[in-house]
Amino acid sequence: MRVRKAVALGAALTLTALVSACSSNSSSSSGSSTLNWWTWDDKQAAAYKVCATDFEKANPGVTVKISQYGVTDYFTKLTAGFVAGKAPDAFQNSVQFFPQYADQHQLLSLDDYIKKDKFDLSSFSVGVDSWKYTDGHQYGLPLDWAATGLYYNTDMLTKAGYTTKDVQNLNWNPDNGGTIGKMIAHLTVDSKGRRGDQPGFDKANIKTYGFGQLAAKDFLGQTTWSSFVSTTGWRLGNKANWPTQLNYNDPRLVKTMDWIRTLVAKGYAPKIGTFTNTVSDVDLLSSGKVAMETGGSWTASTFAKIPDIKVGIAPTVLGPDNKTRAVFSNSNGNTIWAGTKNPDLAWKWVSYMGSQACQTKASATGTFFPSIPASMDASAKALKAQGVDLSVFTDMLKNKELYPSPDFRNGAALQDAIEPLIEGYFGGQKNDSVFADMQSKTKSILTQK
Repeated sequence: MRVRKAVALGAALTLTALVSACSSNSSSSSGSSTLNWWTWDDKQAAAYKVCATDFEKANPGVTVKISQYGVTDYFTKLTAGFVAGKAPDAFQNSVQFFPQYADQHQLLSLDDYIKKDKFDLSSFSVGVDSWKYTDGHQYGLPLDWAATGLYYNTDMLTKAGYTTKDVQNLNWNPDNGGTIGKMIAHLTVDSKGRRGDQPGFDKANIKTYGFGQLAAKDFLGQTTWSSFVSTTGWRLGNKANWPTQLNYNDPRLVKTMDWIRTLVAKGYAPKIGTFTNTVSDVDLLSSGKVAMETGGSWTASTFAKIPDIKVGIAPTVLGPDNKTRAVFSNSNGNTIWAGTKNPDLAWKWVSYMGSQACQTKASATGTFFPSIPASMDASAKALKAQGVDLSVFTDMLKNKELYPSPDFRNGAALQDAIEPLIEGYFGGQKNDSVFADMQSKTKSILTQK
């Protein structure tokens, strides 16, 4: 997880403009200082180096050290840094860990800096409220946003008799699957070349699944089942932010999950565990093992650059009313460690990263979506020149089809408790009664401190 105004990438971002943007938020630091910023995202680590270079030129004597760690180790290293008093001055943060860090007083409130510099939070499209805690303080600035799209092998689509237009406005319902349900069946091909809706189709021997991994244990379903059930009006939490339970036992979600199991039972989509965790969405589409799948917006440029295969991008499905499209969006944030010895400098860097000048330059790679609409437009324009069309995602912003992921407590505990139950459901060991159990567990976990 904007009304956007396009800006040019070139001469508008002169060093003079960047220096002005860097220097306007607070007074220049004196002496020599090293500012440490951490991220788990290797692509953003590389992208923001251009901002670090400009920031250093604008602030003589300052060095910005960007460190990237794999996501499996990142938060463990952060916690160790908090304990040892050696955490980075500022760092990319996830809403899953935000409440825990705020409760532990490890994050610096940004309210005074925002007020002093008249920093305009309305410049961001999504995610501002995600970084406001229950105490009313703002602890982070949106760093990026993400959504889900429908990716498909254009050759497979054409051979099945469909056009690009056919896939742009697919609808769905949990009773018969709608137009996408029919398309999934027809795109599925068995080992003898028979399609899923043709006589003699052998569901036990599949060459190409019509759709990718929907039967997934992801407890948020961001790139799997969420884009389907959200069209019914279902939302993850009983409140937009800081919910006291997650709505797993809602009949709309239960029916959606049941529909996904029918896809698996018919051989139209892979069973959970069919492919290992090391096989990515890009791998599956490029190998011909799936014809179509939902995937994150952050993979758009990677899909577009698969050798010898043309991948199309379509919006996610319309709902049972054939009008509603609703896409779960989340936004990572940029936060400052409360123990930093350079709070003013850390704010200067974080606020610069949250500027149009920096985000436009950094996002020109197309490897992430910047939080500022004008920067997003500039990034989309630059990538379109490279043959990567992001209009599906920018249209989601224009049409206000995105809705934010709720902030909630104890995300890691929720994941540990819920994912095995979802896996058991899709693996056939549990029936629909598991959803009541899942919802009950969330009530106790979300309220723990």
